[in-house]
Amino acid sequence: MATNLESEVKVSDFEYQHGFLARIYQPQGTGPFAAVMDIHGGAWNQSDRLGNAGLDQAIAAGGILVVAIDFHQPPVAGYPDSIADTNLGIRWLKAHAAEFSGRPETVGLLGTSSGGHMGMLSALRPRDPRYCALTQVHGDATVKYVVACWPILDPSARYEMAQQTGKDLLVKFHDTYWGTEEAMSEGNPTRILERGEPVETPPVLIIQGTNDANVTPDMADRFASAYKSRGGSVQLQKYEGMPHGFIGQKPDAPESQDAILKIVAFIKEQSK
Repeated sequence: MATNLESEVKVSDFEYQHGFLARIYQPQGTGPFAAVMDIHGGAWNQSDRLGNAGLDQAIAAGGILVVAIDFHQPPVAGYPDSIADTNLGIRWLKAHAAEFSGRPETVGLLGTSSGGHMGMLSALRPRDPRYCALTQVHGDATVKYVVACWPILDPSARYEMAQQTGKDLLVKFHDTYWGTEEAMSEGNPTRILERGEPVETPPVLIIQGTNDANVTPDMADRFASAYKSRGGSVQLQKYEGMPHGFIGQKPDAPESQDAILKIVAFIKEQSK
């Protein structure tokens, strides 16, 4: 994934909780660097910490410490256990960022697809005890910002769309992760905002293609409107004709290159 971001990057793995690894993309050179934790997509059921490797490498080459985590997935565990992993991962990164030339006070979240949902939900509820039950580790998982790429910000709407359009595998993945439609609504970032629940509202950047067949067309717009109504700052960057996951699918496309540059610039701006 070629960009004009040229920093050398060291890659290594660390165990951030028992049995679960984090892939560290550590820029080389004069630090300390802003730090972001990446949560991969895969409809909550598939992939691992290497799912966004090309994107993570490119962001790290821009001078940002990136930490990509593995987390609990079905059939072992579903919602809310992966959110507990996300919150624990944020606290781990804050505690260890300096060891990898990162700045603990700049930690933010990056998520793609279902990972965008997880990151946004964690950011909205950084101290929620429901997201600590699995790990039994409580603490403050607040973040400076969130970058959400083609995110599932309304799982209930996506579930309905998948049912109506015959996307049987997506329906199955929703069922195995969420268990019930009630849980899907309870852990739904857009509906949390619309219900008026107390939330944290760090600045958000949303990257969204206009030809995304995996989300409803209005999902990003509806979330952005709800977030702004709650006092949050959100930038919605749309890319004409781009599909779901376009940075990974079309890494050399001008739209992908532009999106990477915008992500790096946003993280650095929010980390000042």
